[in-house]
Amino acid sequence: MPAEYALSNIWVGIGIVIILFCIFYYVGWMASRKTASDEDFYAAGFSIGPVTNGLGMAATWASLATFLGVIALILKLQVPFVYLWIQWAISIPLLTLLYGTSLRRMKAFTPATFIKQRYGKPSTIVIVCWMILIMIMYALGQMIGLGRAFELLFGVPYNTALVVAGLATVGFITIGGMYGASYNAAFQMIVMTIAMIVPMGAIMKAMGSSGWWFPPLAYGDMVPDMIKAIPTFFDMKYDFRWYFALIPAFTLGPVALPHLAMRVFTSSSVKNARWAVVWFALFLGLLFSGTYVVGFAGNFFTATTGKVIAKPDQTILILNVFYNPTLVAAFVMGGALAAGLSTIGGNLMAIAGLVGSDLLGIIAPNMEANKKVKWGYVALAIGGVMAIIMAFQPPKFLVTSILWAFGLLATTATPAILLGVWWKEANKLALIISSIVCGFTYIIISPHVLPAICIGKGLVAKLGMSGGMVTIPLSFAMFIMLSIIFNRIPALNGFAPSLEDKMMIDRIHGWGTDYDESRYNGIIWPMVIAVVCVGIFFWGLVPWA
Repeated sequence: MPAEYALSNIWVGIGIVIILFCIFYYVGWMASRKTASDEDFYAAGFSIGPVTNGLGMAATWASLATFLGVIALILKLQVPFVYLWIQWAISIPLLTLLYGTSLRRMKAFTPATFIKQRYGKPSTIVIVCWMILIMIMYALGQMIGLGRAFELLFGVPYNTALVVAGLATVGFITIGGMYGASYNAAFQMIVMTIAMIVPMGAIMKAMGSSGWWFPPLAYGDMVPDMIKAIPTFFDMKYDFRWYFALIPAFTLGPVALPHLAMRVFTSSSVKNARWAVVWFALFLGLLFSGTYVVGFAGNFFTATTGKVIAKPDQTILILNVFYNPTLVAAFVMGGALAAGLSTIGGNLMAIAGLVGSDLLGIIAPNMEANKKVKWGYVALAIGGVMAIIMAFQPPKFLVTSILWAFGLLATTATPAILLGVWWKEANKLALIISSIVCGFTYIIISPHVLPAICIGKGLVAKLGMSGGMVTIPLSFAMFIMLSIIFNRIPALNGFAPSLEDKMMIDRIHGWGTDYDESRYNGIIWPMVIAVVCVGIFFWGLVPWA
């Protein structure tokens, strides 16, 4: 017998959604009154405290998939999905440690701000184009999810639901700028966490768990029953390469996500940026562990009741309809919407920063700051409308997987940022060549463009794991080797890092005017990294089982 999501009183759900949007718009309106400069619009005046920023980071990171798609994958992948979480969760601490606080010292608006100062205008255009494509892919997936959620909640056709949800969302994000996006994301994270964890306590209690009072650990005493019901639930189902491939695909990609980096940049100080990561780990840990509880409970529910969850991405909604009152089930839907809205907010702010600050800084370097802010508003609104329009009949290429986009970002942008921050030899021309060649290679060897030459097959190919095992190490190795070669060719001297570029690297690491030519300037460790990357590259080419 199929189990489906349906509220007994639809007006309860509508009421909760209206209340949430009223709060979002009020926060956006209040934030707009504080926005007077480009620093305010793109970086919230570099004034966000660690707790608010930690909540905002977690909310922007979580996305609608945390309530829908991730749980659906748990029903299929089960325990191995825990390893995906580990990779995702450590990306923000790595982002902060590897370059976030360094770029915070230079008061960057986006990672592309650093790319422009470090590598120059042509390199910036290349990286910004890749980042905008990925942000559109990201925002499009969230917009489709919001449309489906409104369709499910209000019982209206998808296209109608998409327009209503999309315009309402773009409206409060555009009004508030980064101040509004930050405070709304913090509030949305609180809503998401409560909606994920508290209702699951009642569900786990009904299922017989004695630890129901803390759902993230509640299923511990249910493990023997789960093994009896589904003996393979905790099995390690894949070989070592499957798990290793998570690192390049799902750790190195998010490290370069502009909307996550921008959260670090908004911090009121470098110290607060680091503390925000601690709060991020706490808040996201609660939410993600709650998500796994839902996946566990969904499997247990189907195994013990005989009811089939025909639409796995509705698992949390179905469980709440089955076990909890209508008001609670509707609030959980509100939590799912908050997850989607927080991520779209980050995506659109990233697009606004990339276009309004970075691209305009190249096209019109002498434009007044207030005009750049106006263009930022325009870019933000246009990005949102584009996502809505594409969501009507979304191109398969763009909505295949948000996870697939991580591999593309790790291939095209992560080497530029990490090597640019930590290695003075990083060469401008080497960046352009490695980013373009490896980026297009990643697209070509995916199963979504030319399936006949796809690297890997099945899930590892669709999620970008097998492609990432090839192009990400290739991108790092190519960038390093070409930098070493190009820097020693007199005819290409114009692409070599200048003294000013090298001095900037020392400054962003906190050395101030104490410049040392030998600092961050060796070639032994980069060569070691390149050799290791070449080995991983050939390992990735080996046929996947």
